[in-house]
Amino acid sequence: MAEQLSFDLPAIPALGREDFFVAPSNAMAVAMVDTGRNLPGGKLVLTGPAGSGKTHLTHVWAKLTGARIIAATELHVDLVPDLATGPVAVEDVPLIAGDVAAQNALFHLHNLVLANGHTLLMTGRAAPNLWALSLPDLQSRVQAAAHATLDAPDDSLLAVVLAKLFSDRQILPRPDVIPYLVSRMDRSFEAASTIVDQLDRLSLAESRTLTRALAARAFAPVEGDE
Repeated sequence: MAEQLSFDLPAIPALGREDFFVAPSNAMAVAMVDTGRNLPGGKLVLTGPAGSGKTHLTHVWAKLTGARIIAATELHVDLVPDLATGPVAVEDVPLIAGDVAAQNALFHLHNLVLANGHTLLMTGRAAPNLWALSLPDLQSRVQAAAHATLDAPDDSLLAVVLAKLFSDRQILPRPDVIPYLVSRMDRSFEAASTIVDQLDRLSLAESRTLTRALAARAFAPVEGDE
């Protein structure tokens, strides 16, 4: 029998609106993003745990509005005039809590984007009142924005997230794998990402289809395959 070949292919995230599964835990956030440029007050803060879909929804919003996306850590005051000529999405704002220069850049970007009649989306994991930005004027403006949260997933959403993560990595698990994982894993997006990464590496290393027996190794590393 010919040896089965396996290829370490890069994950290709599907970031279209049609690829985002709407559930009670994220319905409000999706509804806000779907308004496009019609954000209340011209700005929105989108929060949720790692892997909850903030980046996905940011790309959905950017496609709807023609916005540019920039990481908060890449902000510089020299970039503000050009960025403020249209809608802007700034990701992971809490990461600049200790960077006064980046906070000043975001403060000026916030003011100029709105003054130019455009819209601003900002993301972070925790609620905006916990971002601890050291620039008081910026913190107050962030907290004044409309706020939508992506909550922890229920079982149905967790199953869809797992299916999407496997699809992004071009993995087709056996039908009983995802229900098995959902019944045993931690209820978090981060756990889903970790398990999919672990099983991707395991199936690649062993050149095997992802079966339930192989999936069991994510929870009992010493357990042999059935």
